[in-house]
Amino acid sequence: MIEGKFPGVYLLNRRLATINSVPGYRVYGEKLEMEAGVEYRLWDLYRSKLAAAIHKGLKEMPIKPGSIVLYLGASTGTTPSHVSDIVGKDGGVYCVEFAQRSMRDLITVCERHGNMLPIMGDARQPQEYAEMISDKVDVIYQDVAQPDQADIFLKNSRMFLKDGGWGMIAIKSQSIDVTRQPRKVFEEFVTQMGPEIEVSDQIELSPYDLEHLFIAGKKK
Repeated sequence: MIEGKFPGVYLLNRRLATINSVPGYRVYGEKLEMEAGVEYRLWDLYRSKLAAAIHKGLKEMPIKPGSIVLYLGASTGTTPSHVSDIVGKDGGVYCVEFAQRSMRDLITVCERHGNMLPIMGDARQPQEYAEMISDKVDVIYQDVAQPDQADIFLKNSRMFLKDGGWGMIAIKSQSIDVTRQPRKVFEEFVTQMGPEIEVSDQIELSPYDLEHLFIAGKKK
């Protein structure tokens, strides 16, 4: 049984999935299933914070067919590849990654998914890759485990996010301050976002990712 969860996101027998935009190709060993002549990629809740947030009740999904997404902390391409499936051929995903080892795998994924552009860069220095981003983006998705996660988002938002665009951020409390209670770290982070983003969703990601909060909101 196939149900639409959000545009481009499906429930396949109650399991989250996207339509495989590169039929037969697996990015991270995910299961592929055929239904009514269409190949779906099952979306692992333990491997993707976005999948976990959707599963746990994300109210609005700004990443949709045709969206242009700036993805900060793309790693080896697990979640960006599902984002690629969702936005489709009319959308695009700018994939920023700093680690060379991860970038090698990411490039391979981007070569198969024609709407993904790998960018070797430091998300703390958005001016270094500004010339690679041709226009304002609809969504900034950030999964960067750094103490200055808030500053990273705000810098990129002010440079690249269109007015009324969306921010989606996976916050790891231990990366910000290991000595403080996660709840206090999360509250402070959301407050820092206040001048820039009207936060509409706050989702704790346990048991899929411990001590993580996922927030989403629209640029003011």
